[in-house]
Amino acid sequence: MAAANDDPALARNPANFRPLTPLLFLERSAAVFPDRIAVTHGALRRSYRALRDRCVQLAHALAQRGIGRGDAVAALLPNVPSMLEVHFGVPMTQGVLNTINTRLDAGTIAYILEHGEAKAIIVEREFIPLLRAAFAQTAARPLVIDVVDDTTPEAARDETLGGIDYEGLLTEGDPGFAWPMPADEWDAISLNYTSGTTGRPKGVVYHHRGAQLLAVGNVLSASIPRHPVYLWTLPMFHCNGWCFPWTITALAGTHVCLRAVRGAEMWRLMAEERVSHMCGAPIVMATLLNTPEAEKRALERSVTFLVAAAPPPEAVLRAMREAGFEVCHVYGLTEVYGPSVVNEWHEEWNARPMAEQAALMARQGVRYLALEGLAVMDPATMAPVPADGTTLGEVMMRGNVVMKGYLKDPPATAKAFAGGWFHTGDLAVTQPDGYIQLKDRSKDIIISGGENISSIEVEDVLYAHPAVAAVAVVAKPDETWGETPCAFVELKPGMSATEAELIAFARERLAHFKAPRAVVFAEIPKTSTGKIQKHLLRARVQAS
Repeated sequence: MAAANDDPALARNPANFRPLTPLLFLERSAAVFPDRIAVTHGALRRSYRALRDRCVQLAHALAQRGIGRGDAVAALLPNVPSMLEVHFGVPMTQGVLNTINTRLDAGTIAYILEHGEAKAIIVEREFIPLLRAAFAQTAARPLVIDVVDDTTPEAARDETLGGIDYEGLLTEGDPGFAWPMPADEWDAISLNYTSGTTGRPKGVVYHHRGAQLLAVGNVLSASIPRHPVYLWTLPMFHCNGWCFPWTITALAGTHVCLRAVRGAEMWRLMAEERVSHMCGAPIVMATLLNTPEAEKRALERSVTFLVAAAPPPEAVLRAMREAGFEVCHVYGLTEVYGPSVVNEWHEEWNARPMAEQAALMARQGVRYLALEGLAVMDPATMAPVPADGTTLGEVMMRGNVVMKGYLKDPPATAKAFAGGWFHTGDLAVTQPDGYIQLKDRSKDIIISGGENISSIEVEDVLYAHPAVAAVAVVAKPDETWGETPCAFVELKPGMSATEAELIAFARERLAHFKAPRAVVFAEIPKTSTGKIQKHLLRARVQAS
C-alpha cells in the first residue's frame, strides 16, 4: 500500500489536519455546557460561558498590547480563578504562559523574569511585595497586571506597582475575538522552571501537542468521568497543575479554587462542593489525615486522590484507603508535563490484605497511554535492567509528552536526551510484572561502607512508627563508613518518641547497616508543592 503514503492527493490540508491544542477544550465545553458551573471560589459561581468569554477577553486585551507568538507572560498567582483563566487566555494570543512558584525568593524570581524574557506579569496583590523585591534585583520591567478578589488578605488589598487592574484589562477585550490557533502544535504553550535545588532553575518548555495529549492522558489514566468536581490543592504553578486546568475543562468539570491548603478548609470544601477528585503530594495526604476529628466533615462521595512526588509511605497509603479515599499513585517530572506513569490497579488486588495492597500501591507503575516509552536502564550502556525487582537502573522516558527542551541551555538539553531517551535522574527497579518502583534519586543514594542504602526504604520503615508524621533521610559523613543514614523526623501532635526508640524500631525491620545512626527532631523543609528539600538537610549535616 505504498500509494497510501505517496499519493500527493492524500497530503495534509485544513480539512484533515489541525494542530493539537488543549485550548479548544474550553470552546467545546462552553458550547455544549454553557450554563454548567465551571469555577467556584468562595461565593463566586462562574459558568462555562462566562469562563470562556473572560479567557477570550484576556487574550484580546493582551494581543492589543502587543503580546503575540512566542512572547512570555508570567503569572505570580495562587489557585484563584484568574490563574485558571491565564492557562487559556495567554496561549490564545500564541504567547507562552510562565507560571512562577509563589514561594520562591525574590532573587530567583528576578532570574526567571530575565531568563524567560516576560513581557507582562499577572500578579495577585498578596505577592506584589515579593515582585517589588524581585524588580530591585533585575532590569527586567514587564507590564504589571494586578489581581485582587474577595480572598486577598486585607493587608495586601492596596498593594500596587502602578500596574493595570486585571478586571479593568478584561473590559478592554472582546469576547468575540477570533483568537489564533497555534501556528504549529510544536509551538510553546508554557514555560515552567525547575526547583533549582543545585543551581539556577532550568526553563522547561512545553508545546501544545504535549499539553493536549497529557491532559487527555490524565482522563484515561485516572478514569475521570464527565463533570468531575476538582479541588485545587495542587498549585497550578507546578507543571501547569499537571495539565489539570485543561483536563477538567475538557470534561466540563467544576474547578473548586483553594487559595491555601489547610486541613479544615479542604474537608469543608470536599463536603459542601461534593468534590470527586484532587491531586497533591504526600504532605497533602498527611494534612488531611492529621486534621483534628472535630474539623473533619462527612463526605457524601468517595474522593479520588492522585498522589505523586516521593513515593507515599505505605502507612499513609493504608490510612488514606481506610479513611475512604481512592488513591491513584502517579509519577512524573516537570520535564514530562507532570504525571506520565501510573500505578494501574488490578481488581483482583482488592482481595489481598491491606498491607499487601499498600505495598502494591507504593509502586510507581507503568507508562501513561500518552507516553510512548518507559524503561529502567543502565545509563552507561542504555540496556534495560532485568525485571527482577532488585537491579537498580535509571528511569528513562520518551514520547510526545516529553518537553521540547531547556530554554537557552543546549548542553543541558543534549545531556537530558542522550541516547534518544529522557534521563530522569531517578533510580528504580523493574518488578517481574513490569511495574517500575523508585528507589531513590541518584544523588540521594547513601553509600555506607560500599553498600548502597535507599533513603526511601529507610523512610518507609520510619513512617510506619505511630508517632512519626514526616521523615527525611540523608547521608551524614562518617569517618569509618564514609557516610551513614541520618533521619530528620517530625512527630505527630501529642505524640512522642526518642532517638533510641526510632533507631531500634528501624533496626528491627531493616538490615542493621541501613538503620539510621542519628535522628534529628526538627521541622522538615519543603517546597510549596510538598517536596522535601533534602539539599538543605544535606547541607545541615555537612556543617554539623
